[in-house]
Amino acid sequence: EGKFKKSSYELVSYAHAIATELGVETTVVSIGKVADDELQSLAKYGANKILSATNQKFAVLDNAAYASVIARAAKANQAKVVVFGNNFTGKAVAPRVAVKLEAGLANSVTALPLSFNPFIVQKNIFNGKAIGQQQINSEVKVLSLAQNSFEIKEIGGTATIESFDADLDDTKFTTQLIEKNTVSGKIILSDAELVVSGGRGMKSAENWGPLEELATILGAGTACSRPVADEGWRPHGEHVGQTGKVIAPNLYIALGISGAIQHLAGV
Repeated sequence: EGKFKKSSYELVSYAHAIATELGVETTVVSIGKVADDELQSLAKYGANKILSATNQKFAVLDNAAYASVIARAAKANQAKVVVFGNNFTGKAVAPRVAVKLEAGLANSVTALPLSFNPFIVQKNIFNGKAIGQQQINSEVKVLSLAQNSFEIKEIGGTATIESFDADLDDTKFTTQLIEKNTVSGKIILSDAELVVSGGRGMKSAENWGPLEELATILGAGTACSRPVADEGWRPHGEHVGQTGKVIAPNLYIALGISGAIQHLAGV
């Protein structure tokens, strides 16, 4: 909707830290129509240059088209490290970009590289049950950053904004938006630092009142386990787990949830 989320600032902070170590610039690719003042807000977190791709067709998320834009931007700017968020979009786009750039890919990275030569990163493995290390030997590296794993740092400054035309023909756009349901006034789960979640043990949708009241008092996001979403007690957008959303709050309150590994993989 033309506004950046907290996760975007986290990515820029992380990319800037890597760029500083490598002695290069931090370049951001913004896809879609975003006002210049909003784009300039990324400079506070270390962006030196912002490539703005504003083709109207980008209003609808199309993984293949987005991957083409980012890969072309990376090649045009001779990028050696490309950073994504480890969210739904990042999981779909990052592997495509890695193939286009003939790059090694490390997903769910949790910290700055442990070493730059060789290039070794720390990452979540076994659905977050353990921490592993991965070495990337390719010239270009693609990383996806686990949410809420890197401190957002405001450093100030200004960025150069350039229009970027990826020159994609119509055949690259294969996704159509049929219907759009917008939820407003709710805390975005991926950004939430506090989350109150309910499971099948809540017995029915009618019992969600106290849970919602607690979330309101705490200023927390609301979530649920998969059986709850499948039963229609809560919207699928609140489903957290291996097949749902992945979140990383500072506090997670689970009510009536057994704690199956498939659910914990999302926390």
